[in-house]
Amino acid sequence: MYDLANFTKDDMRHCAIKLRNMDERSHSMEETANRMVRYLYENLIDPRTGQSACALVRFFKTHPYGDLSLELQESAQAILKGRSIIRATKCLTLLATAGDEKYWNDRRDSTGHQAIPLIDEDFVYRAPMILQLIQQFGLEISAVVDTAPTLITKVSHKAFNVFYVPEAVGSPHIPAQAQFVVPYKIQSVLGFGGMLPSGNLFAVILFSKVPISLATAGHFRWISAYVRIAVESSDRNVFPPALAPMLR
Repeated sequence: MYDLANFTKDDMRHCAIKLRNMDERSHSMEETANRMVRYLYENLIDPRTGQSACALVRFFKTHPYGDLSLELQESAQAILKGRSIIRATKCLTLLATAGDEKYWNDRRDSTGHQAIPLIDEDFVYRAPMILQLIQQFGLEISAVVDTAPTLITKVSHKAFNVFYVPEAVGSPHIPAQAQFVVPYKIQSVLGFGGMLPSGNLFAVILFSKVPISLATAGHFRWISAYVRIAVESSDRNVFPPALAPMLR
């Protein structure tokens, strides 16, 4: 286990190797992502309480709307409220979740976050947390929402980075302040990830109940490279085989 408030370089190395090996005998990226968020939730600890330092850990990946299940497509449509969407539109899709509340442990129980359609750059600019995540990752918004092969080639090897909000309370970049941040005592938010060979973005986001230092945030930039290695082998096998008929 690791003390998230005092996350050392040794912790970084050990955690990175653990996450790197979570694709072993995995049948899909979703399965690997579930292992990862569960591991982080259970092993990033607040030693003062002996409990998880994170209220919530989530794994997101952009995915073409046309390749989502009907259920996820309906979630995306609900956000757009009647606005048209094409099959190639990237949706920021929740693959895995683990948290303090029972309903935070199954992606299907999420409300409003199962599949967020990144329909255009204007939509992203009006979503402060997604906007900051992309910008702090050092990516152009167009590279995330566009499906042009030329863009995919340019960004597939982009350096890994982190999304870091040291003080979550009152931050304009973290929504649901009254409903989530304040009642669950979220101190800091940390996201880490990058681009997959397919040109899709992946991001793991920690909503922490302990303050996260800049040094710790930097350690997770290194960890993100190991996470990418673990999930990139299933970049084209995102959902379990049992869901395949639903995705045609």
